[in-house]
Amino acid sequence: MKLKNGNIHLIDLKRVLTKIRFITIELLLYLRQNRLKMKKTLLLLSIIALIFSCEKEEPLAPNTYEITVSAKGIVNGLRSYIKIVDGTRKEILIDTAIVMNEVYTFRGEIKGSAIRVMTINSVKGMLPFVLEPGRTTIEIYKDSIYYSKVGGTKNNEDYNLFKNELKKIDETIRELRHKIKDDNGNNPELVAELRIKNRIKTDESIEYLHTFISEHPNSDFSLLILESYINRPKQNFDKLKESFGLLTGVVNKNTSNKLIGQKIETFINLKEAQANLDIGKVAPNFTAPKADGELLSLNDIKGKATIIDFWASWCKPCRVENPNVVRVYEKYHEKGLEIISVSLDRNGQKERWLKAIEDDNMNWHHVSSLKFWNEPVAKMYNVSAIPATFILDENGVIVAKKLRGQALEDQIASMLD
Repeated sequence: MKLKNGNIHLIDLKRVLTKIRFITIELLLYLRQNRLKMKKTLLLLSIIALIFSCEKEEPLAPNTYEITVSAKGIVNGLRSYIKIVDGTRKEILIDTAIVMNEVYTFRGEIKGSAIRVMTINSVKGMLPFVLEPGRTTIEIYKDSIYYSKVGGTKNNEDYNLFKNELKKIDETIRELRHKIKDDNGNNPELVAELRIKNRIKTDESIEYLHTFISEHPNSDFSLLILESYINRPKQNFDKLKESFGLLTGVVNKNTSNKLIGQKIETFINLKEAQANLDIGKVAPNFTAPKADGELLSLNDIKGKATIIDFWASWCKPCRVENPNVVRVYEKYHEKGLEIISVSLDRNGQKERWLKAIEDDNMNWHHVSSLKFWNEPVAKMYNVSAIPATFILDENGVIVAKKLRGQALEDQIASMLD
């Protein structure tokens, strides 16, 4: 059986089957009439096997995917898409195909495995699945595309298992909520019991991803679903680290998985670094060059109150804010206020940096590697916009962040007046 333009031609299939049936009958009659020996019998039967083998699919080339989609009820001519949906919900088109006679086929190249989504024009929703080398089959459920049947590869079988188990939990939650709603306050004790069960099941639904990973630590899909988890607005960070720790074997399995593992590990390291910058945490110490090349550390200059000020000579809002910072410094320096400014000026613009310091009367400590947004201290403090400030108490603990104008003075006053 061959595919033409992505469609199975049933007429050709019937012709092949009829031909096979006819040849088989003729061979059996011939064998009965002529009483051939076993060797000849096997030879003739091998001819039948050869006819069937001619219809087998040829192996795909390395790094090639082929997706055959059965789309019952989908109108001819509609277009289907495979897309990447990133953490900001931005969609990137990968492949497209047109529905003909309720079937269509995607074919292309991909290295490794990745979770992608399929959509169809005029069909509500999208189908997440694992796009990877090999043959994948999809049976579209028009009224519930998310739960369409995907098969052909181990990762997609694991994805089906994941979705189906999660579906059972969510169905239980819906049933509990319907019971609570239908009670209308007639049985408060029952409603309280149902609410507890609903809360337990809701937590189970939220954490099911980690449950699945713990039960399938050798599955490539577990790594893929964890990769998608880091794009959520909120994560259970401890659970994320725990799940990632279970997947060491999968991560080291191949190059593609190692790249995903590096991505997750980078995310974990960044989150841990950010956590160290929360209010109530001790500010990370740093050492950076002054204008004369000598190194200066935060721990060397901390006072009763300390402002870490990120700015640049090219930053207009910073220059507008500088007079306010000067005023606060002049008012509270003798009471124990220290400031260390970290400049994000560009390489080759040292004179511009120094001139801005002089013009704005910033008579405190200054450091910079002149590396623009790659300034090491700015990266350490996860600074993505300037001006930015961190206010520390006498023990170096962060007590406030991102204060400007009167709010900055009020904070220093509360610490030193």
